[in-house]
Amino acid sequence: MMGEPFASDPYVVGKSAPPPEPPHIPAEESLCPVVLHDWVNSEYKHLVVEASPKALTVTPGQFFNLLCPSPDVGELFFRRPQSVYRVNRKRGRIEFLYKCVGRGTRGLSTLQKGDALNMVGPLGVGFRLDPAWRHIVVLGRGVGIATLGPISQLARDNNVGVTAILSARNADFVMADTFFREAGDVVSVLDTDGTSAVDNVEKILAGLIAQKRADAFFTCGSNRLFQLMKRLGKAHNIPGQVAMEQVMACGLGPCYVCVRTFEVDGKKELRRVCIEGPVFDMQEAVGW
Repeated sequence: MMGEPFASDPYVVGKSAPPPEPPHIPAEESLCPVVLHDWVNSEYKHLVVEASPKALTVTPGQFFNLLCPSPDVGELFFRRPQSVYRVNRKRGRIEFLYKCVGRGTRGLSTLQKGDALNMVGPLGVGFRLDPAWRHIVVLGRGVGIATLGPISQLARDNNVGVTAILSARNADFVMADTFFREAGDVVSVLDTDGTSAVDNVEKILAGLIAQKRADAFFTCGSNRLFQLMKRLGKAHNIPGQVAMEQVMACGLGPCYVCVRTFEVDGKKELRRVCIEGPVFDMQEAVGW
């Protein structure tokens, strides 16, 4: 579709008429009213916006490129990629769970109820759920936990069992455990008591494999845990998918800022996380 538009004209949620763009356009710029924006703990915020019909077609693992307000007198020249934490299609809402760490997210944290969030998406390639799978394992740490929310939600809706292993520094940072309990079983592993150590997580995964409760692996947020899942997946012939976290500029593919190395059939190749990911086959991903 050379020469055809990739993204739509801005769509103002609650005010615009249905966009006239042809359905093949994958991304849309939309202005979404903020309906909730609260601190979850000292570092993370939970953001809920009213979303457009196009935005609500987002699939697990896809992301939006957010235009964050500046937190100071300087400008923010690039949007910030943000994976979706939860989709509530009945209420027409999309939720984000993010860590407030840099200028972009500090600016994002200033949005208040009633403000409009400018976002472009849905973008990228998301997770895939095979109908043959009866039980999946999701393993996340930190902000990576949020990325695994939608695939757990989708699995539950398709009567697929879920075991969510949530890794964090301490109990205050085990976020969304209530949400994951709606989808299945939750195992929290912490730095404070040593349960987040790789060897202990390996024992948990080995137990699930022995119980035949690991038809597929999904992970995000920790390179060491990704490497563990990749090794066990290869040893036990368990398919897996990883959502990569990567700095981006355009989020649409042309800039090549988010290129990472992958190994396919014994050969190294470069792929763009924004357009060919952010979800990749676990055995092809090298790490980040």
